[in-house]
Amino acid sequence: MANNLVAELTQHLNSRHLYPATAWLQNFVSGTRPNTPLPALKQTVLFRLLATDITMSLQPPANTTFPQDILNPRLQSRIIPGPIICQVLDIEDIGLSRWAQVEQIEARERGETTKGREIIRVVEDENEGGAVAPVVQSKGPFKLLLQDAKGAKVYAIDLRGIEGINTTSMAVGVKLLLRNTDVRRAVAMLEPANVQILGGKIDALDKTWKDGRKERLMEAAKNVGDAGA
Repeated sequence: MANNLVAELTQHLNSRHLYPATAWLQNFVSGTRPNTPLPALKQTVLFRLLATDITMSLQPPANTTFPQDILNPRLQSRIIPGPIICQVLDIEDIGLSRWAQVEQIEARERGETTKGREIIRVVEDENEGGAVAPVVQSKGPFKLLLQDAKGAKVYAIDLRGIEGINTTSMAVGVKLLLRNTDVRRAVAMLEPANVQILGGKIDALDKTWKDGRKERLMEAAKNVGDAGA
């Protein structure tokens, strides 16, 4: 029965280009409750896998990771067909100055958001449990640090404003599926048609990244003396 379940879940994940390591999947199955409906198990295993570090949980075929020479800057441009599963380790807004980003973070800390040029203070609502003030998100461009299941790290640029890529709501550790990616001088160029956001995050990395973001921005701004960079 356990072998049949492993096979079912493996097929379910493989159909999403996720190739779980045998030990990881067996450990998941051993912790499941007897008589749990298969659809529920499929949802749970996908959720759990997307919350892992894929360098530990996936055992990918060669065509689902970056080529070994991905960081060769002499290769001016080439298309990597994929599909490639990767996780986001860092994201940087390169369309706003660092000080402007610090000001945005401090506004949120004060309970303020902006709508156009107007500052809106967020107030608690007794019925709703919290007010919803519109958050104006930067349209980037964004620079991401991606990592595949074998541990290779590649910088990527989102120039088009891909839905879901931002520095306010995107989680560190979120998984992306890349297809037909143009890599120019060791930098992946992301396009809406070639990127699928699968979801997930790595809790510990996400918390560390968010907790330290303001300090990192301030330090970087001071180091380059960019009152407006």
